[in-house]
Amino acid sequence: MVSSGASQHEFKPAWWLPEGHSQTIWRKIAGSPAVNHARERVELSDGDFIDIDWLTAEEPTKNSAQPLVFILHGLCGSSSSSYVLSLQTLLIENGFNSVVMNFRGCSGELNRKAQAYHSGVSHDLEEVLRNVISRHKPEAVSLVGYSLGANVLLKWLGEQHDHSKIDKAVAVSTPFTLGLCSREMLSGLSRIYGRYFTRRLLSDYLHKRKEFELQDKGPELEELLGLGDVSRVSNIWEFDDQITAPLHGFESANDYYERCSSIKFLPEISASTLLIQGYDDPLIPPGALPEADMVSESTVMELSSKGGHVGFVSAQSSNWLEHRILQFLRD
Repeated sequence: MVSSGASQHEFKPAWWLPEGHSQTIWRKIAGSPAVNHARERVELSDGDFIDIDWLTAEEPTKNSAQPLVFILHGLCGSSSSSYVLSLQTLLIENGFNSVVMNFRGCSGELNRKAQAYHSGVSHDLEEVLRNVISRHKPEAVSLVGYSLGANVLLKWLGEQHDHSKIDKAVAVSTPFTLGLCSREMLSGLSRIYGRYFTRRLLSDYLHKRKEFELQDKGPELEELLGLGDVSRVSNIWEFDDQITAPLHGFESANDYYERCSSIKFLPEISASTLLIQGYDDPLIPPGALPEADMVSESTVMELSSKGGHVGFVSAQSSNWLEHRILQFLRD
């Protein structure tokens, strides 16, 4: 179901953040509460690792019957992203334990493999989530994903995994159709975001290659060097075509976008799922959004005319987005 317009959950932007760009930028620069995470390292079956960061009422090593919320951050984000910290703070104040999965290489330490993360790494979500459920034994788990993390979440929900432990899911500002979203960042004001992400991603890649050279990482270094000269990469599409795709087993950027876009997984989602989107999102064009008949009966999309990309900052002292997520998880 797709809902829009006036409702009990209608988002009304702060008057000083009237449109998508201001909402998006404010969320990036706004302060966030201090959080003392408890870090746990999950060793992966391929020899790599992923760090997860807990905020709980008790030691995360203890089994707990409290509700657990598993959080996935966005592109170039981490457990330190402001939207993550704001949500975790509200959750712990309302009796929810939470844990954030830092995608490979996003926890402040280089991962061991040449591969990193991308919009389709549902296999990493599967492995880490199963590890958490097996070791900590929560009664039920809800999941929240933002942007790239939302795409990973929806892809995973639509795949053939065991979802018996999953209570609810929330996806915020999802780039449902990756190719259209990539092209959106090639022109107009959205090009600013594209350049920012490209610089960050390319810098991370070059830093990793340099460190692997210093450490003489052997086969992993050979994989990175095998990508050739990437110094002229200037936008997201080129980065995905020259680095993301070949490094992760895709034929091209277009092949990666086609295989990993969450829009084609939506009909198979059986868990109770909320999609939160802003029509004025500067990174996600309206044409990338699903039509009403593309989502399953268990899924509701709340499409606001305003909100930007992971913005949804209201005039109240507390952010609308975090409270909407909490309300859905409670209902």
